[in-house]
Amino acid sequence: MNMDKQNIFWQIQDGALPAPPAAVTLGMRFTAIDADAGTLETQFQAKPEFTNPAGNIQGGFLAAMLDDTMGPALAATLAAAEFAPTLNLNVSFQRTAKVGVITGKGRVIKQGRDICFLEGELYQDGHLIASATATAMIRRLTV
Repeated sequence: MNMDKQNIFWQIQDGALPAPPAAVTLGMRFTAIDADAGTLETQFQAKPEFTNPAGNIQGGFLAAMLDDTMGPALAATLAAAEFAPTLNLNVSFQRTAKVGVITGKGRVIKQGRDICFLEGELYQDGHLIASATATAMIRRLTV
């Protein structure tokens, strides 16, 4: 992996840059990061504002949580001038999620020069609630 502690991900972790507003909205916090392995674990706080009429967490919020689990697993590995927007996100819902803590596990499956493949899962109370695969493209900032 290309990990560089000067990239945006690590600057956010070190407090040099603010957390993204979407991550703040989702109540996200990292519980484990292994950039060498391309894996991480995170927790989200599923809020009452995220519920659908049935009282379950709306699927779009779960998809955002999955994207914010897999994307950072890749972001932690990148060089300082790189970022990796998601090109494709495929989500499968296994069971309903309720208001409360949701745990995410994300990993880089294959990291090429430009294209990367990612996987992730969300758990609540020890049960798998959703899983996803994603494709991301590494972009390099030009000055």
